[in-house]
Amino acid sequence: GLVLVGFYIAYQIFVAYAQPEKSPPADIGEAVALPALLRALLPPILLIIAVLGSILGGIATPTEAASVGAVGTILLAGEKLTQGHRLMRFGALALIGLIVMTGFMDLRLNRDEIAALDYLGIVVALGLCATLAAALIKSLNAARTDHVLRNVVRATTHTTSMVFVILIGAALFSLVFRGLGGDETIQALLEDLPGGKWAAVALVMVIMFALGFFLDFIEIIFVVVPIVGPILLAMGVDPVWLGVMMAINLQTSFLTPPFGFALFYLRGVVPDSVSTGQIYRGAIPFVAIQLFMLALLAYFPQLATWLPEIVFGD
Repeated sequence: GLVLVGFYIAYQIFVAYAQPEKSPPADIGEAVALPALLRALLPPILLIIAVLGSILGGIATPTEAASVGAVGTILLAGEKLTQGHRLMRFGALALIGLIVMTGFMDLRLNRDEIAALDYLGIVVALGLCATLAAALIKSLNAARTDHVLRNVVRATTHTTSMVFVILIGAALFSLVFRGLGGDETIQALLEDLPGGKWAAVALVMVIMFALGFFLDFIEIIFVVVPIVGPILLAMGVDPVWLGVMMAINLQTSFLTPPFGFALFYLRGVVPDSVSTGQIYRGAIPFVAIQLFMLALLAYFPQLATWLPEIVFGD
């Protein structure tokens, strides 16, 4: 991820140096003070650290970490809607305190023996939960009053329903596909390719990249990956490296027309003077950077595996 971001930054610097007219200075009006900038940047950064840190630290499962992210997002929205109400800050501190205490203390109640220090920690945790609950109620009420909560719930329900429909359809497709022997056919096809597992990985990457032009990445994950993933793993492909390769490949689906989501986002925020064709052409260098990153990962798999080896000691 850091290498890919570095390539993005290097490309932008190169364009700004070679063609300064394409990178004009931003008109930001008055200079933004450092304290105001920190107040805007630190809360989202701390939320990201809390979510990812709770997973990497073994404090929470991905599902539990997602709930931490949802709670933190509600608090951030409440802080903005209530014009920086003090209760929102206490709620954020309570959330951080609960995460820290969970990592260092056993707060379970269903135990035969509970030490005195754990009793104290449980009491403190209950107080923090009460503070967090009060902040959440205040945030949700502010979102309801400002007519934000209804739109958020509607959009969340729509997205969740879409994911579950795709998941059910993908499960049915996989069941029929395997029942008709399709997985054995795909396995024989990939194993018979000249070049072994590397040719199989290359073919899968090409297919996923082509599908990214027309399908959403969620559909590709639920339909394609369950079919080819086990076959490639059985051929001896490193699972971490394969997951990173697939993730970067799927990331290109956000930038490839005609159904690239990032392109539609840009279309919604840029002025009318910028045509859709210009947006498509502007995305080509970034797609090329991602493809170059895929080639680099294929040649240097350590770029994807070194961090998990350090964190998890595998």
